[in-house]
Amino acid sequence: MQVVREWLARVREILEVPIFKLGEAQITLWSALYLALLVVLLFYASGRLRRWLAERALTRTRLDAGARQAVASLTRYAVLLLGLLVILQTVGIDLTTLNVLAGAVGIGLGFGLQHVISNFVSGLIILFKRPIRVGDRIEVDEIEGDVVKIGARSTTVLTNDGIAVIVPNSKFITENVVNWKYSGDAVRFRVPVGVAYGSDLRLVERLLLEVAAQNVDVLEEPMPAVRFVAFGDSSLDLELRVWSSTLVHRKGQLVSALNYAIHDKFCAHGVEIPYPQRDLHIRSGTLERHGGQGEPQTGG
Repeated sequence: MQVVREWLARVREILEVPIFKLGEAQITLWSALYLALLVVLLFYASGRLRRWLAERALTRTRLDAGARQAVASLTRYAVLLLGLLVILQTVGIDLTTLNVLAGAVGIGLGFGLQHVISNFVSGLIILFKRPIRVGDRIEVDEIEGDVVKIGARSTTVLTNDGIAVIVPNSKFITENVVNWKYSGDAVRFRVPVGVAYGSDLRLVERLLLEVAAQNVDVLEEPMPAVRFVAFGDSSLDLELRVWSSTLVHRKGQLVSALNYAIHDKFCAHGVEIPYPQRDLHIRSGTLERHGGQGEPQTGG
């Protein structure tokens, strides 16, 4: 028993050895470990609080998924800020002694962490202004997918291939972003169609509208429409325009289904989809050729 007491006393002496001095406060190994433990618990608790707010408490309100995520994230940042201040005071660190340290950190942020700060500020802008929300279908920097998480530094986009892409928040502020669901759930799709010259365009229009009406993923309102776009090099170019709210996330699936149906309709009614055509003109003239002895001969 005496050995255990001596061992504990020795450990206590080691933990109470001052590491450095911060103002009037002596930072010991014990206070450093205590501080680290409290910070870890704070981050864990704030993360659980954010998930509880977004997935349970706020689901009873009229807020959509994006708004719930925004409120939960802002609440977590506020808890982290207040918690860190309380922890520093609990450990015995006077915040007024951190002025010099804060100045040095500010200089470091200006040089080495400018991208991190830029992404953080962009994340706050996204949470407040909400140009994108969780659940939106977006395109940015050649990436297309669904927004599944908006964080302080980055946003997670899930592509149709099941790949999660981490996009820095500054991308959504400094670059052009296509948000397919910003103004509502319905999106218009355009399906280009080319038919041979001489085709009955009124028949083609009727067939295309029948294809749209028979597809369950195409909305009746707004109504599908057919537009005669241009006289092409090899075909008469038309465009089938339809609206959908169920396959916004699966554009390729809807366009493929419509193309299959259009092909079947055209085959059944004898509408020709032409191959590329080119007119070849051979200019008349004389062609010189040489005989066996190297003498030039002229042929017509």
